Amino acid sequence: MSANHPDTPATSPRGAEPHREDARGATGSGTASSGGGASGPAPNRFVKAGIAALLAVAFAWAYWPTLVILVQAWENQPDYSHGFLVAPFAAILLWVRRATFPGWGKGFAWGGLVLVVLSIVFRAAGALFYVDAVDGWSMLVWLAGVLWLLGGWRVMRWALPAVAFLIFMVPLPYSAEYMLSWRLQRTVTQMSGWVLQSFGQPALVEGNTILIGSETLDVSDACSGLRIFMGVIAIAFAYVIVIRKAWWERAILILSVIPVALVANMTRIVVTALLNQWVSGEAAHQFTHDVAGYLMIPYAALLFFLVLWYLGRLAPDVEQWDVGAVVRREGV
Repeated sequence: MSANHPDTPATSPRGAEPHREDARGATGSGTASSGGGASGPAPNRFVKAGIAALLAVAFAWAYWPTLVILVQAWENQPDYSHGFLVAPFAAILLWVRRATFPGWGKGFAWGGLVLVVLSIVFRAAGALFYVDAVDGWSMLVWLAGVLWLLGGWRVMRWALPAVAFLIFMVPLPYSAEYMLSWRLQRTVTQMSGWVLQSFGQPALVEGNTILIGSETLDVSDACSGLRIFMGVIAIAFAYVIVIRKAWWERAILILSVIPVALVANMTRIVVTALLNQWVSGEAAHQFTHDVAGYLMIPYAALLFFLVLWYLGRLAPDVEQWDVGAVVRREGV
């Protein structure tokens, strides 16, 4: 009786056939969707790779004269000889932070074109006012814009510290370099005179010259400590990027760059003066132009890490425990 009930669905093979067709239709549509999802990103990746290659060629063509000028500065100016190491170290910074890489975006982030256009404006301004440093800095803006365009905002933010680190490969503008070098030169001369006097030496400071006994020690521009300063600030910048510290610890590390550079350069001048007094002028000359050139950056790095050690003792990392979780786990 229930088989003849009008509300009971038919169970014949003919009645079951539409259900099999629906299943095939659902399966077919799911396969088509899955295939479209798998094949969709592939052209996108190829397009991005092609555009990235074209942008790399355009960058090399547009910035080749700038790169040549930078390499010449690294070769001929001792204060910027570290420029050859900046780009490899920036790559190391990216590698160290690889665990936090957010992944490439699926499409193009057109906001990156704003930075690309801004880099062109910087180049034009640098050429208009004959400031090579602005031309070099525009490369960093261009690179950040391209990363934003191809990878998205999150990729650009992730790579921004390494991109910013590239600024150390660009020599400072002449006016800024002169002012900084002059300040460092005058300060380190005064400090060296005080230290020599504390050692009982008859040292008298006049401008950038130290009169010690019958000898005259000129603190020239090459001895201003600009090279040490640039090297130490690069080390501090890299450390702040890699190591997670409180904001005040990072601020202290950055501020410690100036005294560290001054103490390192003062040590060179004082040792040179003492060698000149106690050994010979030839020994002092050899130390200044041969030995000190290789030792000052490692020595300044050692002083910087002593600051790090002191900060670690001053504010040690304290492990925090959730007392409630421990009590629950132990069943107390």
